[in-house]
Amino acid sequence: MPTILADSFTAALAKLANDEQKQAKLTAFDLQANPDQPGLQFHRIDKSKDPNFWSVRVSRDIRIIVHKTGASLMLAYVDHHDDAYAWAERRRIETHPATGAVQIVEVRERVEEIAPPATTKFTQPDLPFDTSSAPQGAAPQPLIFDRLAQAELLSIGVPPDWLNDVATATEETFFALAAHLPQEAAEGLLEYAATGILKPAAAPVADPMAHPDTLRRFRVLEGMDELQTALDAPFEKWAVFLHPLQRGVVEREYSGPARVAGSAGTGKTVVALHRVMRVLRLDPDARILLTTFSDPLAAALQRKLAVLSGGRSDIESRVTVASFRKIAEELFALTTGRKAHIADRDTVRGIVEKAANDVKTGFSLRFMISEWENVIDAWRIDSADAYADVPRMGRKNRLGAKQREALWQVFATVRQVLGQRSLFTQASLFAAVTETCSGKTDKPFTHIVVDEAQDLGVPELRFLSAIAPNRSDALFFTGDIGQRIFQQPFSWKGLGIDVRGRSITLKVNYRTSQQIRAMADRLLPQTVRDVDGLEEDRRGTVSVFEGLDPEVIIADSEDAERVAAVTFVRMALADGIPADQIAIFVRSADELPRARAIAEAAELPYRTISSGKLHTEASALVGTMHLAKGLEFRAVLVVACDEGVLPLAARVADVADEFELDEVIATERQLLYVAATRARDRLFVSGVSPGSELIEDLIRLPS
Repeated sequence: MPTILADSFTAALAKLANDEQKQAKLTAFDLQANPDQPGLQFHRIDKSKDPNFWSVRVSRDIRIIVHKTGASLMLAYVDHHDDAYAWAERRRIETHPATGAVQIVEVRERVEEIAPPATTKFTQPDLPFDTSSAPQGAAPQPLIFDRLAQAELLSIGVPPDWLNDVATATEETFFALAAHLPQEAAEGLLEYAATGILKPAAAPVADPMAHPDTLRRFRVLEGMDELQTALDAPFEKWAVFLHPLQRGVVEREYSGPARVAGSAGTGKTVVALHRVMRVLRLDPDARILLTTFSDPLAAALQRKLAVLSGGRSDIESRVTVASFRKIAEELFALTTGRKAHIADRDTVRGIVEKAANDVKTGFSLRFMISEWENVIDAWRIDSADAYADVPRMGRKNRLGAKQREALWQVFATVRQVLGQRSLFTQASLFAAVTETCSGKTDKPFTHIVVDEAQDLGVPELRFLSAIAPNRSDALFFTGDIGQRIFQQPFSWKGLGIDVRGRSITLKVNYRTSQQIRAMADRLLPQTVRDVDGLEEDRRGTVSVFEGLDPEVIIADSEDAERVAAVTFVRMALADGIPADQIAIFVRSADELPRARAIAEAAELPYRTISSGKLHTEASALVGTMHLAKGLEFRAVLVVACDEGVLPLAARVADVADEFELDEVIATERQLLYVAATRARDRLFVSGVSPGSELIEDLIRLPS
């Protein structure tokens, strides 16, 4: 008998205490091994509208709710006895009459019996779909779906017994109502409310369990190892239960390099991981590189890949997961037999400064360092003639022939000194491997999947192109231009990577609440255009759940900021958010003492990656905003957003021209966006008066 895992089970399991989770998992393993064994105690849920719901005893108080038919057994829910029974009594599992997807549907009459708590400002004290309690004399709220026919509502997966409630929903009642609807219905209605466009769900298929909307919430498990991995994994459930819009992107055949974009929380990393798994399934000889910009993120990708692979070593052995720099170092050592020694940034800047002292160029040291990093080293300029011809994209300082000649004397010396010391910059390391691999037909990988691709620089993109084979589906990129915090923009097309016609933007955000997403989006323009003219339209992005309004504080002093932040942390802990689901971020290492002081005052156990301070118990993360990339937490504090700290005064002082100033301000803005959107449910942003100028953008009302 197949075992089916429902996303409602994994979500409920995560809310139990550790000991309760262990007991529930052991019972789940027993159910998969032999559901008919005598030790398992099944009891039918008599009050349920669905006769296939049964409870299975885990302990004196914990029960697993299963949906048992002749063909399968589904792990549907787990909780304490009364809550588990109540969940089953208010639900049924059925195939939708229009879409053909299998849904977990809340029973309309049962929901009426229990008024939901007022968790957000959108929730009314009465039933969320009952407008009869509006104050006398108040102007009636306009209905937002009254123009949609019942057939249209059915086409997006609204259950038949909820049609009237949707038809009479207002802006104030809709978000509470949406919580009772299947995800595809709620998302379709959200998109219609935001854009005026109603997109029907995927068409019915022969097997309802194979429908894209079914697959987003149910997974058929092939064995005990797969069940154990799925239940033990610290990965969000949507990494396993793929969204149908994401599934379309993953399974599409591309005629060349492809790029998936989308704002924070839209599941770009999930798409990258599933793309890897798809290639592995279809091509038994595939050798895949899954890469990103940092070692910590690569380690996170490795853990997440293990979730999707079910811990199967035969699958994972065909995937190399490494950062851009790490894989370049490994390939350099493999092809040359020696280790590449990389000069750090301060060392290179010191060499530039020393070389500049011997040449009168008329330019500041800041300009020459910037020109070295963004032009000479990035584009691997190796001669005065090449320097004369290089396009200095977007840079305001136009250089004459004599100016370039004088500057080249400095840069030629820098190259010479680095060579004499046998030192590489990261750019020259990528260039060395690029040169070695470009002419070879035998490539180290059959496919390359890149996450966080917005932070690829010129050397990195050239490197990846050089190690990719000559096949249409070799390169697959995911990233968000709005989260670019490390690299200056450049033309991908100019380097031979043309993703025009194969660039897709995801717009369903199911990681970050509506309130947090809406506030963070104020930091970025609604549309972002890259150098090649490809436009990422962020309008129409919707979050599928509500949360608390973010708190933004401009305090009179650091002491006052700490008091407000401590109150926020203590409320989160009191509401059941565990310490390891809380993070405190600051702009740079200089502000870390303020973050640590908040954690200590709140008696919040914490760890700091930079110092290696770890606690044996579950602990919060304290770190810089750059460490936030790729992470997520239920509650996030972004503190010390002071004037001169964000944007960082040292970066502003280091710019060489107006173009770089614009880029610095843009990346500082994007850095705050990255940190803020790590929060799922709660966000706190603070600074000391007068505060960062960027905070004004967070709190401004939309036009």
